[in-house]
Amino acid sequence: LSSLHLKEEKPKLDANGAVTKADDNVEKTEDEEKEDRAAQSLLNKLIRSNLVDTSNQVEVLQRDPTSPLYSVKSFEELRLKPQLLQGVYAMGFNRPSKIQENALPMMLAEPPQNLIAQSQSGTGKTAAFVLAMLSHVEPGNKYPQCLCLSPTYELALQTGKVIEQMGKFYPELKLAYAVRGNKLERGQKISEQIVIGTPGTVLDWCSKLKFIDPKKIKVFVLDEADVMIATQGHQDQSIRIQRMLPRDCQMLLFSATFEDSVWKFAQKVVPDPNIIKLKREEETLDTIKQYYVLCNNRDEKFQALCNIYGAITIAQAMIFCHTRKTANWLAAELSKEGHQVALLSGEMMVEQRAAVIERFREGKEKVLVTTNVCARAGIDVEQVSVVINFDLPVDKDGNPDNETYLHRIGRTGRFGKRGLAINMVDSKHSMNILNRIQEHFS
Repeated sequence: LSSLHLKEEKPKLDANGAVTKADDNVEKTEDEEKEDRAAQSLLNKLIRSNLVDTSNQVEVLQRDPTSPLYSVKSFEELRLKPQLLQGVYAMGFNRPSKIQENALPMMLAEPPQNLIAQSQSGTGKTAAFVLAMLSHVEPGNKYPQCLCLSPTYELALQTGKVIEQMGKFYPELKLAYAVRGNKLERGQKISEQIVIGTPGTVLDWCSKLKFIDPKKIKVFVLDEADVMIATQGHQDQSIRIQRMLPRDCQMLLFSATFEDSVWKFAQKVVPDPNIIKLKREEETLDTIKQYYVLCNNRDEKFQALCNIYGAITIAQAMIFCHTRKTANWLAAELSKEGHQVALLSGEMMVEQRAAVIERFREGKEKVLVTTNVCARAGIDVEQVSVVINFDLPVDKDGNPDNETYLHRIGRTGRFGKRGLAINMVDSKHSMNILNRIQEHFS
């Protein structure tokens, strides 16, 4: 790509005669940077209709390293109750996913074992812990025996759907939602065997309102621990609930990431655990050709984009912007030029975002303009062969965000295909950022 040099623009003045910065990267992106993890997780659940085939290897650290490591290649080996096996097959699972191969034998072992597991959305973890809960329930006992904590009402509903699907041939199993707004009479006892809810309400039901007898809980699941501890208060509430449970209660904790804060939390909540981790996959950028285009300002970046537009709509492209404001502006400008684009932005409802991603996936729009919100979403669209960084990824301190760069452009080289990444450079500062990204990835 030839470098484009156009004439320098005079500085713009505001009403008071002060110079206004044309550089759009100075916009504050706090609303975006505090990207709502719970919304992100929900989005992944909505758009991942099938399991992701990860090439990540699973690393298992057993509580008792001397005992043999069991893993299963089929659901039959687990000796499930026939009505549960029927439910598993009805959901379209033919064989266990990588995480399920190792996690299920531990979760279904007698006596039950505790587990801390790392797995992203789409790896089959929800189905795994739901199967564990359903297997341990005594349907004849009409009181809560399994308790599952989710960070938000919406995520609790998603898990509830999996419980209903998997338990559909097991009609005597009942499910209650411990979420705000689900009002019960004081003094009432719950007869459902499985309760799924958010930490605050579950804590109230166990302690203040006494709807649940925590001493009778056999399985305690803490889902999306990383999302959970991002919310003030959830961490303490979860620990308080865990302390009310019997010593032999099985504790299962799942998290997509294992930052230090998540680890510390997990170790407080899950005594003596088995641990399943996904080995970090060395993502490579070998199959992706990376270029940069030199511009002087945002309008020149837009011009450059229009010049290469024909080349990018042959397949499908994603264009990343630093802020919502830029993304909205760019999508509007492209539309004015008569181009068909889809816009994905942080202020959209999660369901709206999922609908935009579906349209893009089906090829109804060839170009998706988005902010970082999307770099972390599980958008695996095979036809994406071009990624354009309209703004280079930087963290909140303005330093190069190498991981986001990898996430963004890694969208193109997926499935071993060749990809193309084009970076728009509009200042000495952004050239410096790009050089530092280049050094980072050698």
